[in-house]
Amino acid sequence: MSDDAGARRAPETERLLERFLRYARIHTTSREASTTTPSTACQLDLARLLLEELTALGLEARLDARGYVYGRLPARLPAGRAAGSVPAIGLIAHMDTSEDAPGENVRPQIHRAYAGGEIVLPGDPSQVLRPEENPALARHIGDDIITSDGTTLLGADDKAGVAEILEALERIAGDPGCFHGPICVAFTPDEEVGRGADHFDVEGFGARVAYTLDGETLGRIDNETFNAHSAEFRLQGYNVHPGTAKGRMINTLYAAAEILRRLPEDMRPETTEGRQGYLHPRGIAGGVDRCAIQLLVRDFDLRGSAEKIRLLERVRDDVGALFPRVEIALEVRERYLNMRPRLDENPRVTEIALEACRRAGVEPRLEVIRGGTDGARLCTMGILTPNVFTGGENYHSVREWASLQAMEKAVQVILQIVQLWLAEGAAKGPGRQR
Repeated sequence: MSDDAGARRAPETERLLERFLRYARIHTTSREASTTTPSTACQLDLARLLLEELTALGLEARLDARGYVYGRLPARLPAGRAAGSVPAIGLIAHMDTSEDAPGENVRPQIHRAYAGGEIVLPGDPSQVLRPEENPALARHIGDDIITSDGTTLLGADDKAGVAEILEALERIAGDPGCFHGPICVAFTPDEEVGRGADHFDVEGFGARVAYTLDGETLGRIDNETFNAHSAEFRLQGYNVHPGTAKGRMINTLYAAAEILRRLPEDMRPETTEGRQGYLHPRGIAGGVDRCAIQLLVRDFDLRGSAEKIRLLERVRDDVGALFPRVEIALEVRERYLNMRPRLDENPRVTEIALEACRRAGVEPRLEVIRGGTDGARLCTMGILTPNVFTGGENYHSVREWASLQAMEKAVQVILQIVQLWLAEGAAKGPGRQR
C-alpha cells in the first residue's frame, strides 16, 4: 500500500503525470515487418519533441538519421572536485510501443486515489482490471492509477521510462545545489521489435555505465535476461492443380504440421516460468509450395540454448526423412545474450541501483526478465546496463496500467543513482575513473 498521499499532489509529481500523458498520446508503434530504421516514421514525432525538451533543459542534444535521440548534461561539481573525478552515467528508455495491441489514438484515463476493486475501462467496458487478475493493484491502494480507455495500450512501456528520465533531468538541471557528474541520455526506436540497440552510438553516447528505465513493478531491478535466438524453418515443395496432383504435388503444410507436433509441450511459453527457457512458434506463413515457420528460442543458460537449437536441428532432419520430397532449411540467428555475465564483471553497477531504491524508500527486488531490454545488447556492446522499474503493469495489452506514485518513486531512484555515483567518484578518486 502506498503512503505517498502528499507526493500524489506535489507539483513536480503532477508535472511528471502531464509529461507522461503528453508522450502517451503520440503514436509510436513499431513494426517488425518494416525494413527501415526507425521501422515507423511516427516514432520521429516523439523523437523531435524529446530533442526540443532536452535542448530546453540545457542538454547538448541531437537526433540522428536513424531516429535515436542523444543528450548530455555536463557535470556540476562542488568546489574542490576536479573535472573527470566522477564517471559519466547513462539513462536510457525506448520510444516505440508494441504492435501487440493498438497504439494510435491513446486516450489515457486517470483513476485518482484508487480505493480498490475493479476498474472498468470506459472505451470498452468489457475490459476490466480485476484485483484477482492484477495482484499488484493491492499494493497501490490510494495511488493514482493510469490506464488507457480499453481500446488501445497505454504506452507505459516505455513512455513511463521516458517521462521519468525527463522529469529527473528537469529537477537536476533546475536545482543549482544539485551536484552531479556527466549524465548521458538516449532514447531509442524499435526496441519492441528487437532492434533498439542495432544502431546505438556507443562511442558518441559517452558513458560506459547506464540504466534502462524499462521495468515494471515498483522496486524491481533486473540484472539478467534470456539468451535470445530466432529460428526459421523454410520449406520448399511444389504446387500443381489438385485435379492433376497425383504423384506430382509436394505439399509443405503436412511437413510444417509435423514440425510443430514434434516441439515438446514442456518447452512452450505457456508451460514454463522462472528460469525455464522455451521454444515459441510465433508465426507461420505460406502455402502448398512454400512455407515458413518463425520461432523464438529462449534460455538463461547458453548450454540450454544450444540444446534447444540441436533439438530443432533433429526435428529438421527427422521430418526431412519423413517427407523426403520437401526441402527443409533451418536458420538460427542470435538476437541478444544474457546480460548477467557482463554485469557480474562490475557488481557495483547493480548494487548502486539497489541502494538507490532503498534511499528512495522502496524495497528493491533483484529479478530476471523473461524477455529482453536494450540493456542486454548494450552490455555486450560495452555499456553495463541493468534495468530499473517504471511502475507499469500488463505491458503490450489494452489492460496496461501504471501507478503515478510508483512512477514518482522511479524518478527518485534516478536522482539517488546520480548522487550515489557522485559519491562513488569521490571515494575512488579521479585516478580510477574512466
